[in-house]
Amino acid sequence: MSQPPVAARLRRTTRALAGWGPGLLVMLADCDAGNVVAAAQSGAQWGIRLLPLLLALAIPLYMVQALCVRLGIASGRGYGALVRERFGRGWAAIAAAALVVAVMSSLVTEFTGIAGIGEMVGVPRAASLSLAAALLLAVVSTGSHKRVDRVAMLIGLFELAFFVVAWHARPNWPMLARQLSDLPVRQPQFVYLAAALIGATFNPWMIFYQQAAIADERKSLSDYRSARVETAVGAVLTQALTGAVLVAAAATLSSRGGSLGLQSVGEIAFAFFGVTGEEAGRLIFSVGVLGASLVAAIVCSLALAWGLSEVTGHRGSLDARPTRARGFYGVYAAAVAASACIVWIQPDLVSVNVAAQVVNALLLPFVVGPLICLAVVALPRSQRLRGPYRWIVCLCAAAVCTAGIAGAAAGWLG
Repeated sequence: MSQPPVAARLRRTTRALAGWGPGLLVMLADCDAGNVVAAAQSGAQWGIRLLPLLLALAIPLYMVQALCVRLGIASGRGYGALVRERFGRGWAAIAAAALVVAVMSSLVTEFTGIAGIGEMVGVPRAASLSLAAALLLAVVSTGSHKRVDRVAMLIGLFELAFFVVAWHARPNWPMLARQLSDLPVRQPQFVYLAAALIGATFNPWMIFYQQAAIADERKSLSDYRSARVETAVGAVLTQALTGAVLVAAAATLSSRGGSLGLQSVGEIAFAFFGVTGEEAGRLIFSVGVLGASLVAAIVCSLALAWGLSEVTGHRGSLDARPTRARGFYGVYAAAVAASACIVWIQPDLVSVNVAAQVVNALLLPFVVGPLICLAVVALPRSQRLRGPYRWIVCLCAAAVCTAGIAGAAAGWLG
């Protein structure tokens, strides 16, 4: 006896939601400590003037990551492997170099956030970094892709605390809205922070991670629609979470002399104590930053392990035990350990976090360009990027890359 249409539809929807993982996880990882710092700095210095840009970036973010979905499902291969096969070892080496720089700069920002929260609550930096590194190594050593996805997404859900921060900030929307009529586009620091927000949104390792994860999970064409919906939901969610931090900072920090800039993650959290109470403010902000930092550290480290395995012609998988994929897990462990050590000996400066996001913006053309080319030439004809949508994707990607490079140049030269 066939099921009623509503029951059958509900069953299909439940099955599709149960299969969600790479798309949502990579977007939760995108809202990391670097995003939080860049958004807070933007809100502190310029109010909500950069909020429209931040929210609008959800559209090209979805377009780029949806190409990873298409390529991963149709080819069954990760980004690094396809670049190596189609464009040769030279371009694969360039992509790998961009990946290493992007991942290490991101990992430093994640551990900076963890160390900053630890020091804010009185935990020595060595202790907080050691515990975080041990947790990150334990999460991925299970030999199960699904377990890693579930644990990472559970940790990532703590980022919803940023909505609570924005709510308690009680922004004066009419007053903030008036700032949108005065956009200081000729101010070098303004366009520099715009470039930082672009780089924070488009982390090059996201492309490597999502496509490799989809290929590793062996998703089929029947999963394509669900994976695209998952990616769209994640793109909107990550920009909304980052926007919540920007709004909260605009409502609190900009009215307290924030235009001078912020110096630490703890200083960002301290600004919210007046609207939530010291204990509540510390707890809410700490939970959000720790969740964001940990899930981003997991994802970008895995992106590095997958990417380097692919461009060197090796296959790494989360479904293999560490003893059977020593190179894959070795790269992951080395990246985690090295970045934790760097943060252990370096001061916790917001400027370092913002600069890391600007570097991502500069690296973006070297990763997005080949991705679009692969979507045009490396897929079966029925799956290729073509028609008007191809030109829309190309124009959006070109606009984002140009804006990021121009903003970085203006900030450094200004």
